[in-house]
Amino acid sequence: MREVDLPTFTAAHHGGTLLIDVREPAEYAAGHVPGARPIPMRQLPERLAELPRTAPVYVICASGNRSLAATDFLARAGVDAWSVAGGTAAWIRAGHPVVRGTRVDA
Repeated sequence: MREVDLPTFTAAHHGGTLLIDVREPAEYAAGHVPGARPIPMRQLPERLAELPRTAPVYVICASGNRSLAATDFLARAGVDAWSVAGGTAAWIRAGHPVVRGTRVDA
């Protein structure tokens, strides 16, 4: 299982790592981790070329279930993908900020 705990992800996030949010657009707009790039799970196959093969890619969803499935798909495609355990819900519970709306913060 390719999963990282929240403290490990938080450290990577502060370092500027790539994070993709595989939730649906309405879920993303309701609140997402700052800097998360929205790529709904259903779009992963067609958007695979957007993801690097030379750096880790962190994957997040609401609770960690979809991100685990997405991470498995991405890893089979040669992406160094890691699912964020607990997802956006864990991020919020830990007191981290979220961005509302569809803006993608770099």
